[in-house]
Amino acid sequence: MKKVLMVASVVSMIDQFNMLNINILKKQGYEVHVAANFEDGNTSSKQRIEEFKKELIELNVSYYHVEFSRKITNILGNMKAYKQIKNLMKKNNYEFIHCHSPIGGVCGRLAAYRTNTNVIYTAHGFHFYKGAPLKNWLLYYPIERWLARYTDVLITINKEDYARAKKSFKAGKIEYIPGVGIDTKKISEVVVDKPAKLTELGMPDDAFVVLSVGELNKNKNHETVIKAIAKLNNSNVYYLICGQGTLENHLKDLIKELCLEKQVKLLGYRTDIAEISKTSDLFVFPSYREGLSVALMEAMASGLEVACSNIRGNTDLIENGKGGYIVEPDDIEGFTGAIYETIEDHTLREDMGKYNEKAIVKFDIDNVKADMEKIYLKCNLLKKPIM
Repeated sequence: MKKVLMVASVVSMIDQFNMLNINILKKQGYEVHVAANFEDGNTSSKQRIEEFKKELIELNVSYYHVEFSRKITNILGNMKAYKQIKNLMKKNNYEFIHCHSPIGGVCGRLAAYRTNTNVIYTAHGFHFYKGAPLKNWLLYYPIERWLARYTDVLITINKEDYARAKKSFKAGKIEYIPGVGIDTKKISEVVVDKPAKLTELGMPDDAFVVLSVGELNKNKNHETVIKAIAKLNNSNVYYLICGQGTLENHLKDLIKELCLEKQVKLLGYRTDIAEISKTSDLFVFPSYREGLSVALMEAMASGLEVACSNIRGNTDLIENGKGGYIVEPDDIEGFTGAIYETIEDHTLREDMGKYNEKAIVKFDIDNVKADMEKIYLKCNLLKKPIM
């Protein structure tokens, strides 16, 4: 049976964003292998990782722990990961590999070049973009541009990245796919007992609930929204943050400093995001950088109005004034105003939520599935001689 390798720096990226791809490959007759770091840097809990290992086994998907570092500057660590990937490829003679994440993309493509293996690379949001720090352009742009020549198919998931890749990169083929796909029908059909969920989460029945979903790190920028909640000075507004990460203690200190312990809740890693979304009134997404956020798409499918940062990816999804509010990432006053407007105008909130439910349909999983099926079939035709 023909084999394919799925590579990502952390296994949570496979779990959260690539099960559709694995299922497509299996239906096309491939034996699928997964290579990622199963121990460090993941956004999901250790319990979830153990559950995911069992799910891979049930799917007859072989998995390998690779010692990727999430820091591109960790040269020695990622050289070790590169050698591990290269050895896997020599051993298993894959038809092609599909790489994800910047580090997975670097190590995977270099190993594919050395073993003469076809390679697909999905860029889930280049680290260089309009408004990105200069250091991102100096570090990531030359690497991605250089490695593009060793990429048979480069997949981008937002319009800015696609336009830049088409203009500047020399990959074999450059494709645009509308994200990783979400099941809009399944999300829209979720039913929740709102009073019971509010009680479970420690909030009163009349609470106005603001929700964010994302890792607790600098990029996700939860700090700005916490400060916006403080400026509102409205004890009936509650802010829920679903996610885990390195800034947990810092955010707890900030919440305590602003006397928001009763209003801001760090919920950690959750498996009931859809139910929490249906209990919420507004989705706030203040990131500095995104590719095309699944969390934001799921919020839209849940019928939520959105206040998000004015960045690539977010602007692919949210139309300002129709699906919500687009605010500069560090604009505390802007987020405060968006939350206040949402509280004050219930009708507008409902209208914007309904608009988002309709707008997100084009990013549905069925559309992404059809595009990926075609790409995988084409890649099967890109035969390279075995060295």
